[in-house]
Amino acid sequence: MIKVKVGLRPLVTNLNLPTVLKTAILPGDSIERLFIATQTGEIYYMGNESIRTFLDIRSQIIKLGGSGRGYDERGLLGLAFHPEFYHNGLFYLHYSAAGTQGPSALSEPFKPNPCDPNTLNLKWTNREIRYDHIDTVEEWILQSNGQPRKRRTLLHLRRPFFNHNGVNSLNFSPETRKLVLTTGDGGSGYDPFNLSQDNMEIAGKIIEIDIAKNTHIDNPPVVTRFNELPVPIQETLTVIAKGIRNIPGISYQRFYNQYIKYIGNVGQDLAEAIFSFSYYQPIPVTQLVQASISNIEPEQEGFINLGWRGWEGAFPTPIINGCPGNPTLDQKTIAYYDEAVSTSVKRLQPLTSYLHKDFRTDKFGGTALTGVQVYSGNEIPNLTGSVVFTDLTRKGDAGRPVRGVLAYTRVRTDGKLNDYCVIETNDHWGSQSAHYVSLGANLNQTRLYLGVYGSTKVTDLYQGTVFEIVP
Repeated sequence: MIKVKVGLRPLVTNLNLPTVLKTAILPGDSIERLFIATQTGEIYYMGNESIRTFLDIRSQIIKLGGSGRGYDERGLLGLAFHPEFYHNGLFYLHYSAAGTQGPSALSEPFKPNPCDPNTLNLKWTNREIRYDHIDTVEEWILQSNGQPRKRRTLLHLRRPFFNHNGVNSLNFSPETRKLVLTTGDGGSGYDPFNLSQDNMEIAGKIIEIDIAKNTHIDNPPVVTRFNELPVPIQETLTVIAKGIRNIPGISYQRFYNQYIKYIGNVGQDLAEAIFSFSYYQPIPVTQLVQASISNIEPEQEGFINLGWRGWEGAFPTPIINGCPGNPTLDQKTIAYYDEAVSTSVKRLQPLTSYLHKDFRTDKFGGTALTGVQVYSGNEIPNLTGSVVFTDLTRKGDAGRPVRGVLAYTRVRTDGKLNDYCVIETNDHWGSQSAHYVSLGANLNQTRLYLGVYGSTKVTDLYQGTVFEIVP
């Protein structure tokens, strides 16, 4: 693949951790503006070279970085503008709600033992008291006076752990014009309750929400499973995919009369993976619920399965331990052999996959996938038509300042696993850390934006910068 070097042009500095980067045209405006949502609950937009506050819901966000850990995966996670936002002022939020902190679904860290079946088949019991927090998905409107107001709540989701809630989790499909919610598997590690493969669990799925249907339910119940939802809400939902570990949104690429969809699945200990698909057949939630009641498998032709927890990208999910015979080597054991076998044929193969340890000079060791975006512009010609992605932190650079990674890949015409190439960038940070935490694009995907943070702790405030990626 062709080596590409780009510049990073700083747009905004001294932000809290920027989780979502989107553009939209405000009602009555004529300029497409960049909106920046922070994990702590602020939403800003760029206007005339200055930054303005669009909405501040910090008081509605759960207290982040509790128990002294600093790192957190909760907060303001999703922002999406209705396709007709310019005319109707509608936009959507996904965030972890204040005052909902619970004790977590497990009292101890989880790691499966392939020799102990009891660790492979855990059940999430006492869900009403054993959970971490509640996420909410809401519809808001920008009123004629310029003030945003919440109109209704679409979902209340009880989450088992603090992590794997998705990020950049709300997007609109240009195909169906429905709101797409991408949820992680609920957290911990190794998906202890196998929520991602259970058809009834909301966790670990990609869900389309028909927001044109008003359920007239102002305060929906807090749920974890589709069959706990009132029927009017069930009727607004279809499921595109399952087998999700954690996912930094979904990106669409127009290709003649169809769209290619790109999604990333954050890895466990071995690899990160990016997937692509064009055809899919979503399953209505009402059909999933009816199949569950009848104890039958629903028709899943065209239903997307990324394979987690049996598969981590292109590999059967491993447990990685030190090798007693050689301290320089790792010992790898398949964590869920039966699940890897049962999903091996049904699962979608990745477009590309990169390892957490890779010592090749033209590759990198990854930490966590944080963004996937199509680039359709011409200003960086060697990237035109490619899929650009970001990783939080490059591993293997001992003694050097911490840096994230920008890279790209392309779809192969034969559909097979493709290579990727690191994108070189200029360095703005000197000895400071620079974690690449988000990636965004404008409406026609001709511009890309990169969110960078100087820490992995959300409690370390005002260390964020948003850049435009330029030639």
